[in-house]
Amino acid sequence: MNIEQLRQYCLEKTDVQEGFPFGETVLVFKTNGKMFLLLPLDTDNLQFNVKCDPEKAIELRAEYPCVQPGFHMSKTHWNTVHVDGSVSDALLLSWVDHSYELVNKAQSPSR
Repeated sequence: MNIEQLRQYCLEKTDVQEGFPFGETVLVFKTNGKMFLLLPLDTDNLQFNVKCDPEKAIELRAEYPCVQPGFHMSKTHWNTVHVDGSVSDALLLSWVDHSYELVNKAQSPSR
Protein backbone atom coordinates (compact mmCIF):
# COMPACT_ATOMS: atom_id res chain seq x y z
CA MET A 1 0.00 0.00 0.00
CA ASN A 2 1.18 3.51 -0.71
CA ILE A 3 0.09 6.89 0.55
CA GLU A 4 -2.20 7.64 -2.40
CA GLN A 5 -4.00 4.30 -2.08
CA LEU A 6 -4.60 4.99 1.61
CA ARG A 7 -5.83 8.51 0.85
CA GLN A 8 -8.23 7.28 -1.84
CA TYR A 9 -9.57 4.57 0.47
CA CYS A 10 -10.37 7.16 3.13
CA LEU A 11 -11.97 9.58 0.68
CA GLU A 12 -14.26 6.87 -0.72
CA LYS A 13 -16.00 6.59 2.65
CA THR A 14 -19.23 8.50 3.33
CA ASP A 15 -18.95 12.07 4.67
CA VAL A 16 -15.15 12.25 4.75
CA GLN A 17 -13.19 15.46 4.53
CA GLU A 18 -9.43 15.87 4.38
CA GLY A 19 -7.45 18.83 5.60
CA PHE A 20 -4.36 20.17 7.31
CA PRO A 21 -5.50 21.49 10.73
CA PHE A 22 -2.06 20.83 12.28
CA GLY A 23 0.13 22.25 9.52
CA GLU A 24 1.19 21.14 6.08
CA THR A 25 2.95 17.93 7.17
CA VAL A 26 -0.04 16.03 8.60
CA LEU A 27 -3.03 15.16 6.44
CA VAL A 28 -6.12 14.59 8.60
CA PHE A 29 -9.25 12.69 7.61
CA LYS A 30 -12.49 13.46 9.42
CA THR A 31 -16.03 12.23 9.37
CA ASN A 32 -18.80 14.27 10.94
CA GLY A 33 -16.12 16.77 11.97
CA LYS A 34 -14.16 14.21 14.02
CA MET A 35 -10.75 12.77 13.18
CA PHE A 36 -10.43 9.11 12.32
CA LEU A 37 -7.02 9.01 10.57
CA LEU A 38 -3.91 11.17 10.66
CA LEU A 39 -1.30 10.73 7.97
CA PRO A 40 2.10 12.33 8.47
CA LEU A 41 3.66 13.37 5.17
CA ASP A 42 7.17 14.02 6.47
CA THR A 43 8.20 10.46 7.39
CA ASP A 44 10.51 8.24 5.39
CA ASN A 45 8.15 5.27 5.63
CA LEU A 46 4.37 5.27 5.43
CA GLN A 47 2.62 5.33 8.78
CA PHE A 48 -0.72 6.55 10.06
CA ASN A 49 -2.65 7.05 13.28
CA VAL A 50 -6.10 5.50 13.72
CA LYS A 51 -8.60 5.53 16.54
CA CYS A 52 -9.14 2.18 18.22
CA ASP A 53 -11.26 0.59 20.91
CA PRO A 54 -8.97 0.63 24.01
CA GLU A 55 -9.01 -3.14 24.56
CA LYS A 56 -8.48 -3.88 20.89
CA ALA A 57 -5.64 -1.33 20.80
CA ILE A 58 -3.75 -3.28 23.45
CA GLU A 59 -4.36 -6.58 21.66
CA LEU A 60 -3.13 -5.22 18.33
CA ARG A 61 0.03 -3.79 19.90
CA ALA A 62 0.77 -7.15 21.52
CA GLU A 63 0.18 -9.13 18.32
CA TYR A 64 1.68 -6.85 15.65
CA PRO A 65 5.04 -5.08 16.10
CA CYS A 66 4.01 -2.57 13.40
CA VAL A 67 1.27 -1.27 15.72
CA GLN A 68 2.44 1.14 18.42
CA PRO A 69 0.70 3.50 20.86
CA GLY A 70 -0.52 6.62 19.05
CA PHE A 71 2.32 9.07 18.42
CA HIS A 72 1.33 12.50 19.81
CA MET A 73 -2.15 11.10 20.54
CA SER A 74 -4.06 9.54 23.42
CA LYS A 75 -2.28 6.22 23.95
CA THR A 76 -5.56 4.72 25.16
CA HIS A 77 -7.61 5.46 22.04
CA TRP A 78 -5.10 5.78 19.19
CA ASN A 79 -2.56 3.53 17.49
CA THR A 80 0.23 4.42 15.12
CA VAL A 81 0.53 1.85 12.35
CA HIS A 82 3.82 1.50 10.47
CA VAL A 83 3.25 0.17 6.96
CA ASP A 84 6.28 -2.10 6.77
CA GLY A 85 4.93 -5.05 4.80
CA SER A 86 4.50 -7.24 7.88
CA VAL A 87 0.69 -7.31 7.58
CA SER A 88 -1.61 -7.41 4.56
CA ASP A 89 -3.19 -4.33 3.04
CA ALA A 90 -6.58 -5.86 3.85
CA LEU A 91 -5.71 -5.96 7.55
CA LEU A 92 -4.40 -2.39 7.46
CA LEU A 93 -7.62 -1.23 5.81
CA SER A 94 -9.70 -3.11 8.39
CA TRP A 95 -8.02 -0.94 11.05
CA VAL A 96 -8.96 2.16 9.05
CA ASP A 97 -12.54 0.86 8.87
CA HIS A 98 -12.61 0.26 12.63
CA SER A 99 -11.46 3.82 13.29
CA TYR A 100 -14.02 5.28 10.88
CA GLU A 101 -16.81 3.20 12.40
CA LEU A 102 -15.84 4.19 15.96
CA VAL A 103 -16.01 7.87 15.08
CA ASN A 104 -19.30 7.51 13.19
CA LYS A 105 -20.82 5.45 16.00
CA ALA A 106 -19.83 8.12 18.53
CA GLN A 107 -21.57 10.77 16.42
CA SER A 108 -24.78 8.83 15.75
CA PRO A 109 -27.84 10.01 17.69
CA SER A 110 -29.07 7.70 20.44
CA ARG A 111 -32.31 5.88 19.82
